[in-house]
Amino acid sequence: MEFRYLPMTETDKQEMLDVIGVDSTDALFADIPEKVRFSGDLNLKKPANEHSLKKELAGMAAKNANLSEYSCFLGAGVYDHGIPSVVDHVISRSEFYTAYTPYQPEMSQGELQAIFEFQTMICELTGMDVANSSVYDGGTALAEAVTLSAGQTKRKKIVVSKTVHPESRDVIHTYAKGHNLNVVEIDYTGGQTNIEQLENEVDDHTAGVVVQYPNFFGQMEPMQDINAIIRQQQKTMFITSSNPLALGYLTPPGDFGADIAVGDTQVFGIPAQFGGPHCGYFATTDKLKRKIPGRLVGQTTDEEGERGFVLTLQAREQHIRRDKATSNICSNQALNALASSVAMTSIGKHGLGHMAVLNMQKARYLKRKLEDIGLSAAFDGPFFNELVVKLPENVTNVNEKLFQHGIIGGYDLEKAYPELQNHMLIAVTEIRTKAEIDTFVNELGDIHG
Repeated sequence: MEFRYLPMTETDKQEMLDVIGVDSTDALFADIPEKVRFSGDLNLKKPANEHSLKKELAGMAAKNANLSEYSCFLGAGVYDHGIPSVVDHVISRSEFYTAYTPYQPEMSQGELQAIFEFQTMICELTGMDVANSSVYDGGTALAEAVTLSAGQTKRKKIVVSKTVHPESRDVIHTYAKGHNLNVVEIDYTGGQTNIEQLENEVDDHTAGVVVQYPNFFGQMEPMQDINAIIRQQQKTMFITSSNPLALGYLTPPGDFGADIAVGDTQVFGIPAQFGGPHCGYFATTDKLKRKIPGRLVGQTTDEEGERGFVLTLQAREQHIRRDKATSNICSNQALNALASSVAMTSIGKHGLGHMAVLNMQKARYLKRKLEDIGLSAAFDGPFFNELVVKLPENVTNVNEKLFQHGIIGGYDLEKAYPELQNHMLIAVTEIRTKAEIDTFVNELGDIHG
């Protein structure tokens, strides 16, 4: 057959028409007024056979820059980390790859156990009591945390630091419209949240305070100081968005008194994938376990005393009732959550800590090399694996020049922060080699002149 990807033959089509008793395909649309029906031919290329089509698509795909051929220093929420080979082997198994949702626990023990392990590891990383089975991405998780805080406290004011990822802040604003929430954004000073302004804004109308840790600029926020301000108000909730890899080294949000910890597990076993899909995590305290959006897998025993797993605490349908819904999350990123679970298991507890340290060490090596060519970091505070550098010219122009030398440069901060013109946010992960970092610095040096 010439078009294997279109398996229906003309004979097949005629047999189906005969069975339903019509003469032609056009007769199927007889109830639609002719004046609104399309007539003529669509302006499309003629169909190609399978071999020609695959060749054409492969040629188009080859035009994309990929992380196998380019050295990537772009982070800003999506990172180029090493992925253990076992991840693809596991998630490609049919029982996981084709699984939709574990409605029947007796048939879905493997899927349910994988989700349970994901929840457990997220709790260990964040220092929180309970985690859900994942949500769509980190931005979604953060917005869900905001609406949970509003529902729990019966308050309408949300205080958000401008050092939170700009796209996540956009999601928060979108969610806020539907819940009639008032979102107040706090400026930054020296790359960190302006503590004085934050203290002035947090009051007895505030449902939650949102801080990113490490923040969008890669800086460490003064979490203990922020928590002290929040605790001056009895009900106000502390919401953190955290890179889970950084938590392999840094003090977890739970130890700072966070009520809700969210983030994205893209850093564990999930490729950049052109920006998604990824996998958001959502962790909180035992007090709020019945308010968690989405799904939660629990461990139990069957009637014979054998260990087993089930969806627990809430039914999927409770969020479908629009007038009483507490969340719009009805599903989870099961396959990507599994990828993260396998990656974290493969890396291990000590390996994860080592991986985090490598990110920090290599970022600091880059910082020293940049200083050698006269490019210093824009902010002085402690950082994880991202830093902001001011360049002598437009970041877009610099990135175009870097790209010609096989390098994907950093994020142009002017896109989200107009006041940071010519500032580049650079990420360094554990897989960036010394040679790659040196080449990146040398190319910047040539551009810097």
